[in-house]
Amino acid sequence: MTGLYDWVQTPAGQHAMIWERAQLDAALADVFGYHALQLGLADMDALAANRMPHRWLALGSQDAPRQAQTGATSTGATRARVALVADPAALPFPAESLDLVVLPHTLELSRNPHASLREVQRVLVHEGKVAITGINPLSLWGFRQWRARQWRRLGLERRLYLPDVGEFISPQRLRDWLRLLEFEVESIAYGCWQPAVRSVRALERFAWLEKAGRRWYPFLGAAYCVLAVKRTQGATLVGPAWLAAPKVAAAPVSIAGRAGPARAPAQNNCETH
Repeated sequence: MTGLYDWVQTPAGQHAMIWERAQLDAALADVFGYHALQLGLADMDALAANRMPHRWLALGSQDAPRQAQTGATSTGATRARVALVADPAALPFPAESLDLVVLPHTLELSRNPHASLREVQRVLVHEGKVAITGINPLSLWGFRQWRARQWRRLGLERRLYLPDVGEFISPQRLRDWLRLLEFEVESIAYGCWQPAVRSVRALERFAWLEKAGRRWYPFLGAAYCVLAVKRTQGATLVGPAWLAAPKVAAAPVSIAGRAGPARAPAQNNCETH
C-alpha cells in the first residue's frame, strides 16, 4: 500500500471515510458564508451538507489526473467534481476571500504542512472556519503502522496498514499549529477505535468498541476531525452607520480649564442719568 487513494478503497479506509463524512456533514451544515473550498480527496464530497452558494474542489497537480473522474465511490457517496488544480501552499485566491476551507487528510499528504496551513489562514476571512481530518498516530492503527515501519528498518518486509505518507499529525500537535496561526479550536471529534484488522467482518465484530472508546479512551481514536475558527487579533468589525455612538455635547470650560456650570452673562447695573 502506497498512497491515500489506494487506502480509502480498503475496508479500514472505507470505515474511516464513512465516519469522517458523517462528522463533516454535522459540523458544516450550519456554517454560513458565500465561498467554500475543499482541498483534496475527491472520493469524499466533504461540502455536500454545506449550503454556501459557491463551493469548489481543488486537487494537487499530482492527484488531479487520477481523481478527476466523477461518479459513485465504493461507499455509495457521489464523488465531488474537480473545479481547479492548485498547490496547497499557494492557493489562487486573494487574501481573506473564503469563508470555509476543508482539508480531508490534506496536511498528511502535503510536502510542507506548515506552509499549507499558513496559506489557509491567509485566504480565510475573519471568523472563517477550517475543518481538518486526519489519522491519529496515537491509536491502535497508528501503533500497527509504526511497528511495520520498524520491521522494515530492520530489513524485514512488512505490509503497512495505513497510507505510506510522510508523517501523521496528532490532534495535539495540530492544535498547537492552529493556535500559532490565530485559530481557535471549536471542537475535536475522535472515531474508529477498532483494532487494526483488514476485513469488513473483523471490523464489524469489534463495533462495540466504538461506544467504549468514546467513553473510556476518546483520545485514542484512529481518525479525528478538527473544526477551528480564525480569530485575528485586532480585527474590527465594521457595522452600519446608525450603530455609531451618539455624539456628546461638550461641557463649558472655565478659564482654569475645569468644566463648570454655564453662567448667564452679567447684567449692566449702570443707570443712565
